[in-house]
Amino acid sequence: MLSERAPEAGPTTELMRKAYARWAPVYDVVYDKLTEPAARAAVEAAVAHGPRVLEAGVGTGLSLGYYPRDSFVCGVDLSEDMLKRARGKVRRKGLTHVKGLQVMDVCRLGYADASFDAVVAQFLITLVPNPEAALSEFLRVVRPGGGIVLANHFGQSNGPVARVEEIVAPLCTKIGWSSDFKATRIEAWAQRNGVEVIGLAPTFPGGFFKILRMRKRG
Repeated sequence: MLSERAPEAGPTTELMRKAYARWAPVYDVVYDKLTEPAARAAVEAAVAHGPRVLEAGVGTGLSLGYYPRDSFVCGVDLSEDMLKRARGKVRRKGLTHVKGLQVMDVCRLGYADASFDAVVAQFLITLVPNPEAALSEFLRVVRPGGGIVLANHFGQSNGPVARVEEIVAPLCTKIGWSSDFKATRIEAWAQRNGVEVIGLAPTFPGGFFKILRMRKRG
């Protein structure tokens, strides 16, 4: 499944690694219960395409226990500090369906084409320096007919919610969520690349997070 594509690290990547190293010890405390409903929905949407799933930006492995035990899950993350905690969860909980956790840049995945039934990325795509490059890599490693599932906060384009998002934008930026990033940007990428957008569904809390589902045409 692994190819010989080697990940490359630039200045922005190194800054992100350092930031994740600082977050790793407190990440679960801050995010676990807040993100669980969206993470469970994203996992369910991903495994609907088949058992072989790549979790991009797996972090500390908060969602690894949500997968069926007969699945085949690989996880990648930029941060070794995050992955150490994910590996600890795998050992403690006996998550035998998790087959590998590796340091990897999601914009340069070290997997062969069409390796997975689905790629799922939770609370990641708005943090990636080049989201379109990451999406193109997801598309490459997914089999024809497979899925790409994104769980994220996407800003509203207009209306009262959009105005509230403008007010709380500074706080959202501090915890890694951007209201400036709209789902329409992902949908535009999908249209350019012949990817089918299945749907955008709100989830807890109050629709703040959304699940965006896409399918690679066969």
